[in-house]
Amino acid sequence: MTNPNTTNSSLPNVIFIVADQLKATALRMYSEIGIPTPSLERMADEGVMYRHAVTPHALCVPARVSMMTSRYAHSTGSRRNETLMPSGQLHAFRIWKELGYTTGLIGKNHCFTEEDDLDLIDVRCELTHGGMPRPNYKGAIPGVKGMEWAVPEDVINEAHSTRNNMPEQSPSFGYAVTDHPIEGYSNTALTIQTQAFIDRFGSHPGEPGHRPFALLLSYPDPHHPLEAPRKYANMVPPESVVMPPQRSDEYTDGTIPTRNRQLHDMLGVSEDDPDDVRNAMAVYLAMTRHLDDGVGGVLDHLDETGLRENTIVVFTADHGDFNGEHDMLGKGGVFYDALTRVPMLVSWPAGGVPCGLVDDSMANTIDLLPTILQLSGIAEFNSAPPGEEGEELARPGPSVTTDIESDLITSETLRRVQGRPLSTATESPPRSAAFSEYGTGGAPLTDDALKELMDQGHIGRDLLMETLWIREAEGRRRMVRTKDWKFVTDPGSDDLDELYDLNADPWELTNVANDPANIPVISEMRALLMEWATQTEDYDPVPLPTTLGRREYIPSEDRWATTR
Repeated sequence: MTNPNTTNSSLPNVIFIVADQLKATALRMYSEIGIPTPSLERMADEGVMYRHAVTPHALCVPARVSMMTSRYAHSTGSRRNETLMPSGQLHAFRIWKELGYTTGLIGKNHCFTEEDDLDLIDVRCELTHGGMPRPNYKGAIPGVKGMEWAVPEDVINEAHSTRNNMPEQSPSFGYAVTDHPIEGYSNTALTIQTQAFIDRFGSHPGEPGHRPFALLLSYPDPHHPLEAPRKYANMVPPESVVMPPQRSDEYTDGTIPTRNRQLHDMLGVSEDDPDDVRNAMAVYLAMTRHLDDGVGGVLDHLDETGLRENTIVVFTADHGDFNGEHDMLGKGGVFYDALTRVPMLVSWPAGGVPCGLVDDSMANTIDLLPTILQLSGIAEFNSAPPGEEGEELARPGPSVTTDIESDLITSETLRRVQGRPLSTATESPPRSAAFSEYGTGGAPLTDDALKELMDQGHIGRDLLMETLWIREAEGRRRMVRTKDWKFVTDPGSDDLDELYDLNADPWELTNVANDPANIPVISEMRALLMEWATQTEDYDPVPLPTTLGRREYIPSEDRWATTR
């Protein structure tokens, strides 16, 4: 329950922007195959760009739950798209509401469905890939709360009509370029809604009734269906698309795991019309360019209202998309950078975040919440708790630094947070490794089962959806990535491990796990995975002692007493 006495008018606003299925290499600022994104480049100039950020899970719901809680999927229990935010988790909205923020969720939800969580969100205006939420779509709540739509709903519905009846150029993909009213497309409609939210709830510290706001702005693009307004499709003509490198025998020489090969059986595009493949890739990039203009509209409005200096803005994605890499479009449960490496930016010039710097250390999207809390002055994650010298047991860990009386936000409860503040944006030290996971320990999809489905006529995306639940659940795959190497293993499977030399092979075309020369590297990577598993093994951290022995401080008596 919200504590009405905890409002702190000096806290900064927060706008947490999440794109859906946007890989880092779609942006020129990350890769030569990407497109220019002026607004995100401007945001990088006004903050820190993280070159090697990864998602904790390359599936929508687990990735979003992990971002909001700063906890890995094996800790939250959200390991599949069918398992949304469990009730009672300590997540961003629970923290913000306790601190007296006006809270908002504009765009794709796909995370919060429990009533006790929805009650924490003051403004909720959801859009999905097909427009307004439908009652039968898990993770999307029909109706609005706290605001009406600034763009009429019939305009939004009309602009999404093609997405609900997409053409298919191939069994594996479809795309469209359309001429619906531009304000109805999600990228524009959500930006206009965000501008209206800022106008209604934004105010300056010191003004009567001032409260900070915290907004999750969740764009559904560039996730499939692949559809772009003609204006943006014209900005990314198909002939301008830079094709990623390929290896012709990648799936036939026996060097990759079964699940990677099976995914290619469903999503591979080598036998499709090359013009259609290039057109589909161009539409994905055009959707990205449209999204970029949306981010620019939000940044512009913060400047126009004078609220930019008191607003932390972060940008990332839940996970990526092949968009041509590894001869596929879309996504699946594998760990190539196309799916696990995401853009990540943190900007708050007036709050001391450096401008125009690129951080080359490893980072994870679960690091964003503790970064925001530390920048906001709510908590410090790299200090020992205060106490009387000689009596208090100094230990590393979070400590609450804001003036708040709360049973919800304490140094002990914040120990649930598994991410750590990002280096460069804060004074936290850089990290050399980042981790991701997939699966629930379920049975594998066998080649025999796959062949049986194909014999029944299931191919392409139809086959992908027919096998979705078993592929989401199979195994317990784990990934560790450094700047130089990536290692993927499934401890309970006899499938092949993966090791990629990211310096010699940045597109991860050759698995070198079986090269004897790499045994020392694999040993080091396994050690990193074991350390990570140990550090994150507790579902709820066990309370730690605060003293060396059985003595505790009694504030009311200003003395230390021995406990039993």
